[in-house]
Amino acid sequence: MQMRRLGAGGPEVSALGLGCMGMSSNYGPPADRGEMIELIRAAVARGVTFFDTAEAYGPFANEELVGEALAPYRGRVVIATKFGFDLGSGSDPRGMKGVPRLNSRPAHIREVVEASLRRLGVERIDLLYQHRVDPEVPIEEVAGAVKDLIREGKVGHFGLSEAGARTIRRAHAVQPVTAVQSEYSLWTRGPEAEVLPVIEELGIGFVPFSPLGRGFLTGAMGAGTTFASTDFRAAMPRFAPDALKANQALVDRIAAIAKDRQATSAQIALAWLLAKKPWIVPIPGTTKVHRLEENIGATGIELTPTDLVEIDAALAAVEIAGARYPEHLQKLVGH
Repeated sequence: MQMRRLGAGGPEVSALGLGCMGMSSNYGPPADRGEMIELIRAAVARGVTFFDTAEAYGPFANEELVGEALAPYRGRVVIATKFGFDLGSGSDPRGMKGVPRLNSRPAHIREVVEASLRRLGVERIDLLYQHRVDPEVPIEEVAGAVKDLIREGKVGHFGLSEAGARTIRRAHAVQPVTAVQSEYSLWTRGPEAEVLPVIEELGIGFVPFSPLGRGFLTGAMGAGTTFASTDFRAAMPRFAPDALKANQALVDRIAAIAKDRQATSAQIALAWLLAKKPWIVPIPGTTKVHRLEENIGATGIELTPTDLVEIDAALAAVEIAGARYPEHLQKLVGH
């Protein structure tokens, strides 16, 4: 497994991490706990050293799962988790139905960190992200609170998730930001406009989540695909039947590119990200060992700058249908 450094002063991690959210939440009923522990350990055996979780996944269950699975490997892996929601408060009063209230107040950050340390079974959180920017708490206060926790040895590095360029700059001025996590893939390229240039300037690593388009870019679904009510894709405009049908053109082009390179569509989608910048570390999620192995195979595919130009040109003619999130969730992005 190739290794990459997250940010100028961040930890060295495997070029491909493992997103663990879907093992416990958002894609339907939780997967079998024992099987997921074995999957996480299979990832370690195959060279993966970077694992992503959050208190909100479950909630709480995913941190407990990751903590148990990685207990034998403490000191040999990097675990990222997140704060930013008040999970006991119900929905946000600002009209964000079904979304917990945002809460990045310093006292709450400290409470979340103490609880996450217990669930993960560690003495230090390697990388702590603010899950979503809280407009009611100045980012300088958030960064300052994390800075204190770093000084105390409870947190190793500070990260931001789905933050805008201006917020990243303000936070970085108080406490250096090691990594920014946002959705980025062949069908979600928003970070290219402002976020990626800023983090490259500041020496910050970038962690794309949903690098396989929540499964769509693998070619495993189509216009007739339906989602259970417990699967959050059921509420996403981009996964509505008409959008899936329209976006099939993108999947078809990726499949053609993959065939030319004797790879799978998933591998091309991940290799494209890996080739973009040496400080990009995607975190595809899965609940299946064969998909884990397929994803890891992407690290052996080297796309040249010419390849990237050709891929971008092939995909440029495809207009993506459907928004990333429903409106109430989109309000939490890009501040």
